[in-house]
Amino acid sequence: MSPTSDAASPAATAPFPSIEVVADGCLIASHRLSEWVSSAPTMEEDVALGNIALDLLGQARGLLSHLGDEDQLAYFRDATEFRNPTICELPNGDFGHTVLRALFVDAWLERVWHVWLADADDVVRGVAEKAVKENAYHRRHSSAWVIRLGDGTDESHRRMLAALDQLWPYVAEIAVEGWAADVATVLVESTLPVPSLPKTEVEWGSRGQHTAYLAELLSESQSLTREFPGAKW
Repeated sequence: MSPTSDAASPAATAPFPSIEVVADGCLIASHRLSEWVSSAPTMEEDVALGNIALDLLGQARGLLSHLGDEDQLAYFRDATEFRNPTICELPNGDFGHTVLRALFVDAWLERVWHVWLADADDVVRGVAEKAVKENAYHRRHSSAWVIRLGDGTDESHRRMLAALDQLWPYVAEIAVEGWAADVATVLVESTLPVPSLPKTEVEWGSRGQHTAYLAELLSESQSLTREFPGAKW
């Protein structure tokens, strides 16, 4: 990866996402974080990651219910119908991989929510007003861990470099205007390189071009509802 960044250039920014892209992104990111519950490094992180996952789920529900029947959209669409950014569906790596991915997604959502605070649609603006407060905590949490691990031991730094290599090919899809500068600030403090945005496209989930990981995730998350459609709990 190049140690320099051209990602702040307006020509290098991703298109601003639709409501569906953000709703699906929050839903899938929430599921990935929920997989850490009872497996995080500390009990405190079990609680923190669980709470962040619930915040993201609430944001997804607010947007999905605005688009249609939230249960139908969450449980009865196939992978090709989802529009989440690909980075959200990638499987969890180690804890460093998880918090770096969280930083990238948090920085993306922060830009989205602040734009949507001025949205003319009352529902979208209402979701954004609540999400801005939640996302501020999410960003503090992910940023603090990325800095702690990146500028930590030789082993933690090595793992963060590996996570950056694995995740960076997927960031062009979420690199809206201002995203690159926000992320670069944290990477520099973490003593991690600030790469240029990828020049070649991988799968863009926002265009329906998903990895096989999303189908696997949905097979698990949708299984009970699909087996007992219409059941009341």
